[in-house]
Amino acid sequence: MVTFLPTRPGRLADVPSFTRAIGGAESNVACALAAAGHRTRWVSRVGADGFGDHLVAAVAAYGVDTTAVRRDPTRPTGVYFRTATDRATDAHEVVYYRAGSAASAMSPGTVPREDLAGGRVLHLSGITAALSDGCLALTRALTARSPGRPLVSFDVNYRPGLWRAADPAVLLGLARGADLVFVGEDEAEAAWGLRGAPAIRAALPEPAVVVVKHGGRGATAFSREGDGAGLPPAGDASAPPPPEDASAPALRDAVTFVPAPRVDVVAPVGAGDAFAAGYLSAALRGRPAGQRLRHGHLMAAAALTVPGDLGVPPAAAHADRLARLDDAAWERLHLGPGWTRTGEDQEVRTP
Repeated sequence: MVTFLPTRPGRLADVPSFTRAIGGAESNVACALAAAGHRTRWVSRVGADGFGDHLVAAVAAYGVDTTAVRRDPTRPTGVYFRTATDRATDAHEVVYYRAGSAASAMSPGTVPREDLAGGRVLHLSGITAALSDGCLALTRALTARSPGRPLVSFDVNYRPGLWRAADPAVLLGLARGADLVFVGEDEAEAAWGLRGAPAIRAALPEPAVVVVKHGGRGATAFSREGDGAGLPPAGDASAPPPPEDASAPALRDAVTFVPAPRVDVVAPVGAGDAFAAGYLSAALRGRPAGQRLRHGHLMAAAALTVPGDLGVPPAAAHADRLARLDDAAWERLHLGPGWTRTGEDQEVRTP
């Protein structure tokens, strides 16, 4: 979608003007990964209108391949407006105009399989599944286990407003079809009534890796032992689900918790997408589980310290250096606006 960010704090009724930007869970991840040096493709639909032109051009400017973005001549590009205040407060407002949008008309019949071919990872979001019956059918088709599919990464992204007329348990079924799942501890409780990371993992036994995010406290990764932490070599099929035979020995997890660094938050929007991008970036580069979580936190911090959905990621060498800090130094990290600028570590405080 095209995002309109307010030029000053206040109620939407009082804000006089807005700045145009871009937003959307999957496109955010694609842009962040491309900015970090990875090859990415965004598969979507936009209207044959000026906002669609802007969205495709802006995403492509990050280095994302947009050749699989289809233009819909009969439906508009979705837009939304939000306030500048923290979405965790009652003052935060978000107004979406995407009912009947081009993206909401996606379905298995509108997304050619060749558009999804050739990648090591296919990243999906629960937000797309909530947009329409066609979008849900598409997400179900893509999370169905089949030989030779890429690794499927799924960010639950539960938004209560999108599921008022449907059962959010649908998201649990979609997540069980994925190989790598990102889910917030708070959203798992709100959507599924699950409390605590172990209960979430127990409800998601099939994915090779489940990453549970604890907000500002940190994140826990449950990685099935012996699966390479969920990222197969290029060209390999996704990791198989655990055996259904009750007599088979239970598969054990390696459990890794990494606290989040302290961050001077400018705006919280887009942090979850950035975390997924950071984790995937480190996984694609073969980093171990703990460093994958640290890279997720660092990419999230890049988004948290800017007003829009997308922050400038740190240079790979800069992020790698921070991700390799010893535990004591990592826990002293304090990241403020501008910290991702290479060579300007004065804004990365480790007293």
